[in-house]
Amino acid sequence: MGEGSNPFAQLLAVAREVSFMKGAQLVRQGEASRGCYLIRTGTAEARVALPGGGTLAVAQFRDGDMFGEMALIDRGIVSATVVATRNVDGWFVGRDDFRAMVASREAKALDVQRGITKILADKLRALNERIKEYPAVEDHAAVGEVPAADPLAGVKRSRQASFDWKAFLPVLPFFEGFDADEMDELAALGEVIELPRGAWVFAAGLPATAAFLVVRGALEVFTRHDGKERRVAIAGPGELVGYVALIRGAPHGGNARVRESCCLLEIPRAGFMQVYEGDSGATVSLHHAIHRSLMRALSRTNTQLTRLISHARLTDSTRKAEELEAALAGQVVRADVPG
Repeated sequence: MGEGSNPFAQLLAVAREVSFMKGAQLVRQGEASRGCYLIRTGTAEARVALPGGGTLAVAQFRDGDMFGEMALIDRGIVSATVVATRNVDGWFVGRDDFRAMVASREAKALDVQRGITKILADKLRALNERIKEYPAVEDHAAVGEVPAADPLAGVKRSRQASFDWKAFLPVLPFFEGFDADEMDELAALGEVIELPRGAWVFAAGLPATAAFLVVRGALEVFTRHDGKERRVAIAGPGELVGYVALIRGAPHGGNARVRESCCLLEIPRAGFMQVYEGDSGATVSLHHAIHRSLMRALSRTNTQLTRLISHARLTDSTRKAEELEAALAGQVVRADVPG
């Protein structure tokens, strides 16, 4: 991993060298996560212990691979044991050392953080795509037609609303850690939209043109598959939606419509990405807010995976249970944040 070949090479500035003999355990399932590993040479395998005994291989790592990156941004639980299948030489990066590097606001450090955010966003998207293929008891018949184009086209935007929306911002969980200037900088990029119950905000497959912060009311985020809908989350005041597609540079992967009449702060893609890709104090605060949101989303997805696994075991669907267990444990470090 050369200095200029990979943004994660910057992690080496705060890394310590580690070596493991073939058969050694790098991390153990169930322990608290402490940081991430980068493999210079060698191979390793992630294995999860099955409830009925035995283990299941869920991931392979080799030269240049990194695992445990989720541990760099928040505390979690190691969900698989990683065993060296050949002698391993590499580096370990601790969470506290990484956070100190990001706090410096150096451009290269922020690049590393954006890289980790992209990995987590991709992981969330892949997990949600995987689990929607498996029926769940909460699935119900799809309601209404999916919009074929932007459902907000032509909807009025304004800096004014039917109430003093700016007064709500300091108490919204999203802005935890922002100072007043950083909060104003982000809020100034957008306009507010007030929508009635049942209105669509975006639909899967449509281009992502903005992120939406719920100021008042609530959105329902859901997936559709084979004529069925499944709720992913209820996004209330202080929740940001639509940002994953912006970060990934991809169309929306899910759907969102108004559950309770709401007021949204719409932050267009250009302004959102300008702050996200910058190096200001608002950039660092936005990164932290996005990480909190990603961890909550991953925690919700893991809860759903656990429910699906339990249902599969109860119905004697061993193969389905093992496939879902592999998806759950394949994260290596799992979000441990209350959903």
